[in-house]
Amino acid sequence: MNASAWPLVELGTRLLDPEEREVVLGDLMETHETTWRGLLDVFGLVLRRQAGLWRDRRPWVAGFVVALPSSYLLMTASFSVTCTYQRLVNHRVFVGKWPTGHEGFPLLLCHMLLLIAWSWTAGYVVGSVSRRTLWASVVLAAVPSLLFLCMSGLWLCFFLFLPPAILGVWRGWQGSRISFRAVSVLALTMTVLMISAWSNDALWAANWALLGPAWHLVAGAWRSGPNGRGGFWPMSHARVQ
Repeated sequence: MNASAWPLVELGTRLLDPEEREVVLGDLMETHETTWRGLLDVFGLVLRRQAGLWRDRRPWVAGFVVALPSSYLLMTASFSVTCTYQRLVNHRVFVGKWPTGHEGFPLLLCHMLLLIAWSWTAGYVVGSVSRRTLWASVVLAAVPSLLFLCMSGLWLCFFLFLPPAILGVWRGWQGSRISFRAVSVLALTMTVLMISAWSNDALWAANWALLGPAWHLVAGAWRSGPNGRGGFWPMSHARVQ
């Protein structure tokens, strides 16, 4: 194999588990395969491994149940928060955009806190449920952005949710432990804030779906500890998918 092309093969094997990566590289060095043949062998093996992962339900849940719908809802929430802020602070109304209602500063703060909590919990669930297919969840989450990027105006305002979402994905992917008490307080606080917004006609009905990841974490923390007092280890921590 051409030494100058060897880094390409090594890069391809990074999609495999560390143990399997060493075996594959060793076999390629011993068989003296050509560069293209080696790349085809590596990516063929990667595709087979990835296809096997999708036999489990968790990649489907992470991608199609959480990542895809949550990204759309979080983008609309981000833009709504931006419109409300511009109306209250800069006295600017986005004519032609969807309305934001007549929320005041307390409800704006409520929406900002909810946006952070929604984003973090959704990101955590996506990162923890199926770590080895995280790339697919990221691709699915990016699909709604194509629609929003086609719109004129302040498109950056659609992505206010990204920093907390990325932090949540990172913590979930690392398998960080969450105590039952902490996640319960978080979920209850989110529920109370959403009820408050709903009672003031300041919450889109579809946004109730964003409460699902938080209560999923509560259920996971309850199951993982004795009598519900333990912490929540992501499902992928015991069996990485």
